[in-house]
Amino acid sequence: MHNSVGDSDGGVDTSAFVARGPKVDDLLDEFAADLTSRGRSEATVRSYVSDVRHLFTYLDPDDAAPAPAVLIDLAALRAWLGEQVAGRAARSTIARRVASARAFTAWAHRRGVLDGDPGQRLEAPRPHRRLPRVLDEAQASEVIRSAELGAEESDPAALRDQVIVELLYSTGIRVSELCGLDLRSIDSERRVMRVLGKGNKERTVPFGIPAQRAIDGWLERGRPALVSASSGEAFLLGARGGRLNVRAARKAVNDVTSATDGVPVLSPHALRHSAATHLLAGGADLRHVQEILGHTTPATTQLYTHVSSERLAAAYRIAHPRA
Repeated sequence: MHNSVGDSDGGVDTSAFVARGPKVDDLLDEFAADLTSRGRSEATVRSYVSDVRHLFTYLDPDDAAPAPAVLIDLAALRAWLGEQVAGRAARSTIARRVASARAFTAWAHRRGVLDGDPGQRLEAPRPHRRLPRVLDEAQASEVIRSAELGAEESDPAALRDQVIVELLYSTGIRVSELCGLDLRSIDSERRVMRVLGKGNKERTVPFGIPAQRAIDGWLERGRPALVSASSGEAFLLGARGGRLNVRAARKAVNDVTSATDGVPVLSPHALRHSAATHLLAGGADLRHVQEILGHTTPATTQLYTHVSSERLAAAYRIAHPRA
């Protein structure tokens, strides 16, 4: 079933109808499966499906559309976004929902559910990109030292916390990537690790001698004390011997930074931000940093150059007599 209506630009937009009821759930299940097959992360799949369900609820809040069907066209999509803008939804949320709607209508058009692809012309407001909070190098050293002091008694959890903090800062990998490491992921001889990043893309990330020492301490004195039948090949283990989850790794970073004088309580991502900023400030090539961080495009990595530039400008204003 389809119809033609004028959109707000004065052109003609092909309306598309999607059946309600159980068929919507079936469609969303198929949509989720397609996203997964294309390498989207679990978090992205959940967000996109939730956003599209939000769209259906907006278009037919009482589930009372005739046929039973719901009209999806460009005007409807714009009205949906307009209500969210009026409701002061975060720009980042709106931008994600635009991406979700685009992905859904494109998929539904390919599948033959929609007669056209109304989301193709849907535009997203540009979200403001906040400059990430980063440590200066002295603060980073204090955090590392705090983790080292905690591990001096060879407590397994403290040794694990040390290697978590050390690797997040020295390699810049994501906390999810860190928790996903297996024993075979780490090549101590070459001092590199194979990291499985977003979209199941594997990359090789180098690490230094301090990180190697932390790894050795964990493998020799920490991991053996926690290993269990459920450990498998997992590099980092939780208290019960299973693979360490992201929440526990985040708590480890929180605990170490909260115990460090002169340092704000930080997230694992802040250590990643700090690593990227310090690499660029130290003269590393932008493309190399992009590869280390696993960014798809240099535009994301470029954000850290702004952080370095701000710090440089601040230092200039403090130190130069003509500032």
